[in-house]
Amino acid sequence: MQTPSGDNQLPDHEAAALARASATELSRLLAQQPDSDRARVQLDGTDLVLPRQALALLRDLLGEMAQGNAVTIVPTHAELTTQEAADILNVSRPHLVKLLERGELPFSKVGTHRRIRYQDLLAYKAERGRTSQEALDALTEQAQDLDMGY
Repeated sequence: MQTPSGDNQLPDHEAAALARASATELSRLLAQQPDSDRARVQLDGTDLVLPRQALALLRDLLGEMAQGNAVTIVPTHAELTTQEAADILNVSRPHLVKLLERGELPFSKVGTHRRIRYQDLLAYKAERGRTSQEALDALTEQAQDLDMGY
């Protein structure tokens, strides 16, 4: 995957405050116009027409910036290197390679390099989250049954 263009630094306090106000206003406008499938935006005197999906994505991006987060946009069809995938899962690259070799996560090879589809990675991450939540719920129920004070 190519490195996205643009500045991927954390927003400063001023940028986060502006993003917060913009996200709030954009959310309000999208809620007021649920049937609108496009919007006209003016930038330096030039009118642009944007699809609703782009506005929703912009709202989400502004929301992340408002929380002080840097944001990277990855196309869902993108293929990631093992290091990029490991970073998204917050695991080491060797651990990710073990997951791939055990067949827990599908991958393809480009020459000798493994590539993981972003969609597959997100599906794996969601399933892992569901499994963790189920285990946590079971432990909580067990602790309550045993009157452990939880």
